[in-house]
Amino acid sequence: MFTAGTESLLRQAREVQDEELRQFCSRLSALLRKEEPGPEAVDALRRLFLIVSATKYGRKLEKACVDLLQTALCPPARPEPLQLLCAAILRETAPCLGLSLSCDHVQSPRQLSLVASVLLAQGDRQQVRNVGQRVFKVLESRQPEGPSLRPLLPVVSKVASLAPGAFHEDQANLLNKRLVDWLRYASIPQALPPSSGGFFTPRARQPGPVTEVDGAVATDFFTVLSTAQRFTEDQWLNVQAFSMLRAWLQLSGPGGPGAPDTDDRSEQEGSTLSVLSAASSTGRLPPPERLREKAFEYCQRLIEQSNRRALRRADSDLQKACLVEAVLVLDVLCRQDPSFLYRTLSCLKALQARLCGDPACARVLLPLAQFFLSHGEAAAVDAEAVCQHVFSRLPAEHFHSPMLAFELVQFCRDSLPLLGRNLSLLRRSFPSLLKLLAWNSPPLTSEFVALLPSLVDASTAVEMLHALLDLPCLTAALDLQLRLSPAASERPLWDASLRTAGCPDAFQDPQLQGLLQHLLRAEASGAPERLAPLYPLLQPMASCARVLQCAEAVPTLLQAFFSAATQFADGALTNQLARLLLERSDSLYQLPGYGARVNQVLSAQFLGLCQRRPCLVVELAKELLELVGSGGGLRSGGSVLTSVVWAVGEYLAVSWDRRCTVDQINKFFEALEALLFEVTQSRPSATLPQCPPQLVTALMTTLTKLASRSQDLIPRVSLFLSKMRALAQSPAAGSLRCREDERAIGTRATELLNLLKMPSVAQFVLTPSVEVAAPRYHRDTNTALPLALRTVSRLVEKEAGLLPG
Repeated sequence: MFTAGTESLLRQAREVQDEELRQFCSRLSALLRKEEPGPEAVDALRRLFLIVSATKYGRKLEKACVDLLQTALCPPARPEPLQLLCAAILRETAPCLGLSLSCDHVQSPRQLSLVASVLLAQGDRQQVRNVGQRVFKVLESRQPEGPSLRPLLPVVSKVASLAPGAFHEDQANLLNKRLVDWLRYASIPQALPPSSGGFFTPRARQPGPVTEVDGAVATDFFTVLSTAQRFTEDQWLNVQAFSMLRAWLQLSGPGGPGAPDTDDRSEQEGSTLSVLSAASSTGRLPPPERLREKAFEYCQRLIEQSNRRALRRADSDLQKACLVEAVLVLDVLCRQDPSFLYRTLSCLKALQARLCGDPACARVLLPLAQFFLSHGEAAAVDAEAVCQHVFSRLPAEHFHSPMLAFELVQFCRDSLPLLGRNLSLLRRSFPSLLKLLAWNSPPLTSEFVALLPSLVDASTAVEMLHALLDLPCLTAALDLQLRLSPAASERPLWDASLRTAGCPDAFQDPQLQGLLQHLLRAEASGAPERLAPLYPLLQPMASCARVLQCAEAVPTLLQAFFSAATQFADGALTNQLARLLLERSDSLYQLPGYGARVNQVLSAQFLGLCQRRPCLVVELAKELLELVGSGGGLRSGGSVLTSVVWAVGEYLAVSWDRRCTVDQINKFFEALEALLFEVTQSRPSATLPQCPPQLVTALMTTLTKLASRSQDLIPRVSLFLSKMRALAQSPAAGSLRCREDERAIGTRATELLNLLKMPSVAQFVLTPSVEVAAPRYHRDTNTALPLALRTVSRLVEKEAGLLPG
């Protein structure tokens, strides 16, 4: 989150128009033309960088300004802040037309890194290769006492990722050798303090050794976890080498995209030797294998150092970060060379046993689980224990950590091909995973939409649908749980003014405690509970911003759920989902607009289920009659009720289900007739909101369809439709306030009345056979249905005297 001042600056930068930018560049150009640009030029460059980087679209600068930025970037004598800003601006405006920068003659590593960063941002593959060749020439020619190579390592890593295979074999071997030296043979003593100069300087003391994070003197080689007051150049290179090690191993290792081609049989023999005997002398190994061996030793040393108790909080955090990277590097090494696998397993098993009991090291368990999933089969190791811990306990205990939540969801997605029989563990743990979504819904919604198809199966579909509908309720319960947590350090920031005085009752009432435990469960229970009694007690949390954000994500998640569930749902599961959908349409956690948005999705999904299985209407006749009789869903916009009415009119017919009877048709007719009378004759109130016109037209159409199937009902429908037409034309139209809605309802009533004047044709049009209902009958104007509609219209119009006979 940005501060108010930062937000204001960004807003001003985004609002700068092209003409203002041109004038500003003109003033900046005048400052850069000076022989010695001063602080004023640096300040202007800062402003320009803010302007070009604050927008999503690229800002274009005039060529004269771009040329001056390049000129200021090249001379080594120019101030470093000025050159850093020039390079940053040129990167932000890439690709730049007419760029004349070149790194062919740049000798200084710092200067080369700045120029290279601009050239790499242009996206020219040949330019990337040229930068890589120039960097290696500087690496090859650099003397031990020369300038630092530290600025070049990020450039090498970037070139390798942008253009795999850009380096020749001898260049890759050179980097492998350098990385070995930097990783394994960095100096142990600390750097000397800088000399203060002058004639009377005290005799310099010998530098002390580096120490471990617990303060003990280091007795083994230097790593990124070694501490000192001042670091030497090769110690800094050690840190940078480890930061790029995994990416370089992946790119240059066997089968990697950047692996150099070679016909040298001696290296192939060396590779075979390393697989057969991991204890062989590393001195005779080819450079790539020697690097892997030293990388393995480095990671083992980091794992050993992570056992030490750090004296400072920063070192403790660094230990965890290094453990994550070390396990990831070991994973790469074991994939490239199986001999490392058996040397790694015992170490990582011990690490897993230690970390599972340490909540502070939760992030490290993700790469550990990834390692055991990747190599468990080859090493005959069962990953079930660590997977169960990761899928169940981590989300339940660390849902409020945004970084861990994102990494955990990414881990679940990336691990799907490796889970195998452990996929059932992931599916059973969906209640825990939903806690991550409930607490971090805006950034994780798209990730969960992609993950949902793998979480849903026939055994969890019904329970998951309940959980998705209750997701805002889960957010409220998690928020309340953290507010009442005794560990204040774990509490996130929230609105202190929010009143939650009544909410703790839910944690004391025995019956409600059971519902809360079910809501906060870690694994699927197989028997979903109705949480309606909890809604009133959690209602004070409904105004919490996090709860409202979560509610926004539910419609998208419901669509993803039904899209996945309908792929495998059989008849019984489809019935369960449809029944649940009807039950929950009027039983949701009360939030502004939440019920209406959710019911829009549920109504569309109910129609989809009926289209897939038309016999649902007959099989769920009792539930549908109860919904129609109660007028359920009107308070949430009536979308589900409208879909139910339409489905009854469409599928309550013998042509769709032989079990349909005249008695059923009559029961539905009476219920729908009563509902239509109620919503049109009553004025809107708190108990009966204004009826949407879509529901009125659906009711009229469905009543007409039912009458065409049981023709004894036609007189009743005709009378009712006549009243509806008169009501729509009346100045006081009851609950129908909008004249356009009244006109549409009147038009529909007239059309249906005309159709009922010919009952046999009405039955053909309103209840077509399955063949006639096929899409081609609605697209082709020469087929039976459109022709019948046109014929009926002309006959009815002639009978009414609207056309000359």
